[in-house]
Amino acid sequence: MYTFFAGPTCIYDEKPVDVLEQIAGQIQKRFESLPINAGAVVAQPSPHTLRGAETNFYADPAEQQFDVTMFGQKVHVVATPVQYTWNYGDGTVFGPQSSMGGPLPQDRWGEKTRTSHVYAQTGDFEVVLTTSFQGTYSVNDGPPLPIPGQGQFSAAPQTISVWRSITRNYADDCNQNPQGQGCPGVASDE
Repeated sequence: MYTFFAGPTCIYDEKPVDVLEQIAGQIQKRFESLPINAGAVVAQPSPHTLRGAETNFYADPAEQQFDVTMFGQKVHVVATPVQYTWNYGDGTVFGPQSSMGGPLPQDRWGEKTRTSHVYAQTGDFEVVLTTSFQGTYSVNDGPPLPIPGQGQFSAAPQTISVWRSITRNYADDCNQNPQGQGCPGVASDE
């Protein structure tokens, strides 16, 4: 006669595998390979600004969540933006720092902000934002655990065209002096 047990059965392994330890050892590498969106670069004014004027830059990153499988286990990852580094394209780098900046009302463009930049030269510049994310992970719906390091992700470059402006004062208009500087058909002295 044979007796079968319908309850849970334990299988003993002399060398048990610590899946949590394996995941913890690989999570930083996996975190850095996730398709985390660094956020977009926003400039005010844009796409053109003026040499010598404050150009406000800000980012729009968001917390992101991912479900991945590691070592046959369900792992939930949460990535939270924590620091920002701005490369303004003219050799100036600002950061890492905690402010992502923010928009200004149009009537306040040109004000200095935490993330604004003044270009000394004219031309087209590629502005790149690198966002650092801190992460947590949980295995099989367990408690969230911190990912030991940060992941750094770059946004698509944003081209900003820096122009110059010239201001001149005139005593009369083109109706009074059709040959005056700036009138149609009159050669410029630039």
